Amino acid sequence: MNQVEALQAALAGEHAAMYGVGVAGGKLSGARYRSATDTFESHRDNRDHLSALLVAAGETPVAAEPAYDLPRPVTNTATATALILVIERRIAAVYGDLVEAAEQPAVRAFAIESLLGAATSQLSWGGAPVAFPGAVA
Repeated sequence: MNQVEALQAALAGEHAAMYGVGVAGGKLSGARYRSATDTFESHRDNRDHLSALLVAAGETPVAAEPAYDLPRPVTNTATATALILVIERRIAAVYGDLVEAAEQPAVRAFAIESLLGAATSQLSWGGAPVAFPGAVA
């Protein structure tokens, strides 16, 4: 995978993450809702940055899908929290790929920052620490 392909994959991942976190947020309240809002905003910021990187490279950013399949129905706080944890694990893997494919230091630094952000977010959503976040075993 080259840098542009990895940027497009990360952008597609961010589109899906925003959709899923938005769905999950609808089942949360209080502090968990505020955390979901912060998570959504982080994904939106990453989406915008990835789009800008692609445009700067002369590429057309991949568009968001109208909807995404979710791994399971989101019906309550527990399933909403579990969905966000899955999203953060998946996006960490995508950023791990971008770290590997990055050809420019600024792109690699952004990918590392985003990977660390996803790993930290996993912890706040109930995930356990892993030695190499984003690594697919």
